[in-house]
Amino acid sequence: MIVAFSVTPLGVGEDVGEYVADAVRVVRESGLPNRTDAMFTSIEGDDWDEVMDVVKRAVAAVEARAPRVSLVLKADLRPGVTDGLTSKVETVERHLSA
Repeated sequence: MIVAFSVTPLGVGEDVGEYVADAVRVVRESGLPNRTDAMFTSIEGDDWDEVMDVVKRAVAAVEARAPRVSLVLKADLRPGVTDGLTSKVETVERHLSA
């Protein structure tokens, strides 16, 4: 499964990069495949418990420093698929180059 999520601290001003970095640090230290872009961090794992534990800890890292936190989450549940973070993008790129 792949989960894309965005954690936004509220009530801390406009510059939220240091707070978001706390969340991304948790994801990267998890050891699960992940990718961060300007809007979301995506993480890939075998099941809900594994992935959601990391999301929960990432939110908690931001929550520890911000008075309010917003979470947006999107999940792709597809049993048996591994390396979806890479293979899904490769499929689109292949179609673009055709």
